[in-house]
Amino acid sequence: MCGRFTLVADPELIQQAFALDSVPQEITPRYNIAPTQPVLALTNEGTRDAQYLHWGLIPSWAKDPKIGSRMINARAETLAEKPSFRNAFQQRRCVIFADGFYEWQQQAGGGKVPLYIRVGEGQPFAMAGLWEAWKDQAADEWVRSCAIVTTSPNDFMARIHNRMPVILDRPAMDRWLTPGEAAADELSPLLRPYDKLDLMAAYQVSRLVNNPRNDLPDCIAPLPQQGPLL
Repeated sequence: MCGRFTLVADPELIQQAFALDSVPQEITPRYNIAPTQPVLALTNEGTRDAQYLHWGLIPSWAKDPKIGSRMINARAETLAEKPSFRNAFQQRRCVIFADGFYEWQQQAGGGKVPLYIRVGEGQPFAMAGLWEAWKDQAADEWVRSCAIVTTSPNDFMARIHNRMPVILDRPAMDRWLTPGEAAADELSPLLRPYDKLDLMAAYQVSRLVNNPRNDLPDCIAPLPQQGPLL
């Protein structure tokens, strides 16, 4: 599962790293992005303009948008089968930008501790996602939402959790963002565990991150006397 992540990189760096034509002007550092909040994404609509999507996918057929709070992640292994994700997998794919994510590691003595996981020195990366557009009839407006695709863990993440987000390199990202419909057998090979294990690092952080109202630099600060754990 991927339930919290960060995006604190400078907007200009994000734009350059992913060859974007534009990014929203209102981008601010986010240290504790939580479900139902806006996330920065790029859809497969054929442009390179990043936009904000609601995190928590709301299928076009949904009667109540609250269903999105239960659909923040989509398992790579069942995208082609699940009614909630099948059409989006074929037609509406996106990437969600991040520069780190949190996971809670079970401790031998009981309880869980939050870890912050990053790639390299904290450079931004792209997570595979699906997006949908849902019409709010009462407000007469469209809500664009997304889910993060997760897969089995690589050897690094397996010591922390049994799932991880699908992290795409640039060639895989561009293939994932092919406009329009694409066959599952062409897309599924992209949804594999991240293979650059030597670039990944994790360290324990404060339980401040447990509360989504805490969105501040202290969330990603290593605990005193704690270096990288992995």
